[in-house]
Amino acid sequence: MSSISIIGLGTMARALAARVLAGGHAVEVVGRDAAKAKDLAAALGGGATAGTFGTAPAGDIVILAVPNASAVPVVAQYGDALAGKIIIDITNPMKADASGLTTPDGTSAAQEITKAAPASAHVVKAFNTVFGHVLAPGRPLDVLFACDDARAKASVSAFIESLGLRPLNAGGLEMARWLEGTGLLMVSLARHGVGDFNFSLGVNVLV
Repeated sequence: MSSISIIGLGTMARALAARVLAGGHAVEVVGRDAAKAKDLAAALGGGATAGTFGTAPAGDIVILAVPNASAVPVVAQYGDALAGKIIIDITNPMKADASGLTTPDGTSAAQEITKAAPASAHVVKAFNTVFGHVLAPGRPLDVLFACDDARAKASVSAFIESLGLRPLNAGGLEMARWLEGTGLLMVSLARHGVGDFNFSLGVNVLV
């Protein structure tokens, strides 16, 4: 069992926390609104706790489940409190009308978060290609992820597997922009080709 901290109190944070608890891990939920964090921890049950925003998270793995525009400021505010942590960035930096990404060419939200994080922290892009409402415990889904650090990548891969999900290594963090583009593609598919958000993205290995 691992201890996982989730910064954020929204739909995706709640969905991930439920899946993490179902995987047998300890969960700490953290938000600027301490009362809402306590309410979420109580609603989740399973021994979930509420942490204090801005202080060192309890978990070795910290899931950043905040709006993309808030991600870099939040990481900068935490500063050295995130030293040595694995930070999973789940954000998608897309324009409000889903017509494109908000990050400049040649970079990604995950790479910008890396610049704001302590040098000893390791940022992993993951879970941004999974809609929160399909993360219900028990569903076997594929989770694409990218990271530059081999140990952090191995830890996150094992963590994803512990949730009953299949980790798919997309390569180094330079691939994060393309994962974020995949998140944008999924929203466009939901609005056009599929017609709703009740689907998941996966890979079929042909033998």
